[in-house]
Amino acid sequence: MLADTASTGVVALIPLLHTLNALSFPPLLALVAIAGALRGPGDAAKSTLIPDIAKAANVPLERVTGLESTTERLAGFIAFAIAGALITFVGEVNALWIDAASFGVCAVLIARWIPSQHQKAAEPDEGTYKHRLLEGWRFLRKDKLMMPLVMMIAVTNLLDAAVGAVLLPVWIKDHGLGPGHTSLILTSFGVTATLFALVASAVGDRIPRKLVFTLAFLICGAPRFVVMAFDAPVWAVMAVYAVGGIGAGFINPVLGALFIERIPRDMLGRVSSLADAACWTGVPLGGVVAGAAIAGIGLAPALLAAGVVYLVATMSPLLIGRHESWKATQDRTDPQGTAAGPDPVAVPTS
Repeated sequence: MLADTASTGVVALIPLLHTLNALSFPPLLALVAIAGALRGPGDAAKSTLIPDIAKAANVPLERVTGLESTTERLAGFIAFAIAGALITFVGEVNALWIDAASFGVCAVLIARWIPSQHQKAAEPDEGTYKHRLLEGWRFLRKDKLMMPLVMMIAVTNLLDAAVGAVLLPVWIKDHGLGPGHTSLILTSFGVTATLFALVASAVGDRIPRKLVFTLAFLICGAPRFVVMAFDAPVWAVMAVYAVGGIGAGFINPVLGALFIERIPRDMLGRVSSLADAACWTGVPLGGVVAGAAIAGIGLAPALLAAGVVYLVATMSPLLIGRHESWKATQDRTDPQGTAAGPDPVAVPTS
């Protein structure tokens, strides 16, 4: 609630300062940075609601994480269209006022509908921030499955950022195509990823996690890079991205449920936040690494190298994680949302 309320004020400052002719580029950057800083704790706090939602609705965790992933992908998919429509009909400044108000609406919805007993089950305020941070890190570091998964997601997030920010746009330009083709390719991925995240929410609790994890990353990872490296026609690239979205749709629901089950309830916030932070570390570097690779070895070799690294990274948890750890992930939560397997321990989403 605090994060969304603060975000309302920070985002509202952008159109306000613009209206007062007091908005230059440096303050705009600062406001965007503050808004990003508020997102971290806000998203982490909301993620801790998932076990309570599963328990209250009496449904498997995969159902909740699947619907959450569907909502997130759908929102990201339609965000640009909504932004464009708002700018067209009400103008840029009013669109930003509406954007700011949306955070306030979220704060009100959480205050109105989140059960009061969730606050009673929140993490106890024990020890200093440094002590709690180290405690969460030790837990994450010692887990034989979660830590390899976190490292893997950090690498794949970097490569996903690289292809979206640099590799795909450069490939489009080199082939004499335009931004519309970039949009079509990414849309083909987004549509199938959204649809199959919904499928995962329906069947996720009845499918083997290790198999789904392996196939999903094999489908959605390296093929996207390889098809461009071999100069396939744009329709083939669209097809590969569309098939890749099928795999991507299953990843977040399965990994999200896995992480939540394995993390003890009283450590969910700190461990999931640490995992998310680690998974995001490569994202700002994706475009820089891609640009340097193209400058150094050329576009096609850079795409092939990225595909190989993606494949190795996504297969590494199968080799590094102990067999017993993967076997334990097949245990499901009971109808009340409590872990039915061994001592709980979790994972951030890709």
